[in-house]
Amino acid sequence: MVWESAVLSMIGGMGLLLYGMSLLSDGLQKIAGKRLREALTSLTKKRLVALGLGTLITVLFQSSTATTVILVSLTSAQIITLRQTLAVILGADIGTTITAQLIALKVTEISLPVVGLGAVITFYAKTHRYKRIGQVLIGFGLLFLGLKIMADTMYPLKNDPMFAKILLHLSGSPVLALGVAAIFTFLVASSAATIGIIMLLAMQHLITLEPAIYMLFGANIGTAFTAVLSSIGSSRESQRVATAHLLFKVAGVLLFIPFVSPLAKIISSLIPSPGFRVANMHTFFNVAIATLFLPFINQFARLLELIVPEKKDINGEIRPKYLDETLFSTPELAIGMAAKEIMHVSDHVMDMAKPIYSLLKTYDPDLAENVKKKENDIDILVNATNKYLTRLLRQQLTRDEFNKAMGLIHIIRDYEYIGDVIEKNILYKAEGKYANNVDFSAEGHKDIITMHNKVIELLHVVNTAFATNSCMLAEKAKSLQEDIVDLEFRLRMSHIARLQKGAKETENTTFIHMDVINAYLRISEHLRNIAMALTDEVSCTWHDEALILTPPSEVWEGNRNNQHHTGF
Repeated sequence: MVWESAVLSMIGGMGLLLYGMSLLSDGLQKIAGKRLREALTSLTKKRLVALGLGTLITVLFQSSTATTVILVSLTSAQIITLRQTLAVILGADIGTTITAQLIALKVTEISLPVVGLGAVITFYAKTHRYKRIGQVLIGFGLLFLGLKIMADTMYPLKNDPMFAKILLHLSGSPVLALGVAAIFTFLVASSAATIGIIMLLAMQHLITLEPAIYMLFGANIGTAFTAVLSSIGSSRESQRVATAHLLFKVAGVLLFIPFVSPLAKIISSLIPSPGFRVANMHTFFNVAIATLFLPFINQFARLLELIVPEKKDINGEIRPKYLDETLFSTPELAIGMAAKEIMHVSDHVMDMAKPIYSLLKTYDPDLAENVKKKENDIDILVNATNKYLTRLLRQQLTRDEFNKAMGLIHIIRDYEYIGDVIEKNILYKAEGKYANNVDFSAEGHKDIITMHNKVIELLHVVNTAFATNSCMLAEKAKSLQEDIVDLEFRLRMSHIARLQKGAKETENTTFIHMDVINAYLRISEHLRNIAMALTDEVSCTWHDEALILTPPSEVWEGNRNNQHHTGF
């Protein structure tokens, strides 16, 4: 009965500890996450700055996993380099040791009052910020309440022969101690939980420092191995970051193992408290790893690129670059990665739209096939991004995050429609014109060039507005689209005038000509929809348009002297 009661109490205490850590980490991320993510994106090339920032973020998040998730997303988006990421990871490993230091302070006695204070704040606070502060306090209190329950459970076991025998086996076999700690950490997915138990055993004098150090090594390897397994099937950047974490830990353990006995003696002689001995050893181990590997970050990054090479596309098949469902726990980052993927789509739409007048002027089967391939690529990316955003909408989102995700769904849908219009309307008409061996009049060509250039200009402004999240450019796009509506009316009237004059070329191509002009108008309408989604749903920002946008590289010269390029 003693063992049954002990096991149940340990499970309950562990559950409270893990849930408390989850609440604590989640609350801290919501309070400080955005600013710290912004700090990460502005990382300099100074390794010590990156190391310090990684330490700070993980101290605040109380989770190296949360820091790693952010790093993966920023590396995937090429906002920070793999080398910068490695320096931040080393700092994150140092940051995780703060939990052990707090446990050593024996603050478990205040756990219940802290939970009570957090509950009062959560129930009565009127703002999200204060509710999150309450959540953090509840998490902090539950974490230490769980530790207290486990400590109280272990105390009666001190005199149990079976428990003493288990601890004797662990103390006498370094490999067993390391392996048990690694497996336990892998199963509970929390090195803090394992280290908490190790510290409780040490504080109650159930184990000495030497076996505790081997268990610490196991906990460090176990948490890194969990990250490697969770990265399987994800992006290459995610796999590199997880592999780096594991290699740092394994290499550190291999370097430290020969010195465990002398280290244990030195630390025991310097520090009287068993709890602080374990906590300080944990901190020393991770600081030492950072000190050893930080000077060799560049070489380590090259090694990772060899161990985890880039994926090769099968038969040139396109794949999403930025979608990673592990980011769903941080919706703001997931939304940012979806936006990056939509930029990828917008580039393909521009590549598809630019040469379309060439096909109307002189049909080229190879170019037409390339346009069709681009449209197929767009469909693949759109479907993947739509599924990603739809799954994201099932997560717990704030109203602002929900609106942004819905706005992105609307935006990518309109980009898909633009691809459809180009392939199913304009390209189809170009093929019909070629098959029937007819051509537009000189004036007809001039009109289509004018419309083409205006739409390409609008597409460029919309793509840039989306990439920079600029309300100013989105409003400019709406104005340009109104100009295109007026232009379509004038060109239609011009075409009717040529018909009235009996121009033979105009009569032969009238349906093709009008359908093409109308297709360009429809493209402009979808672009206006994207601009409206930016201002109404995605929450674009107003800022000074300091940079003059580069105009599209392919603009037809036929009527360029008569074009009015606003800000280009």
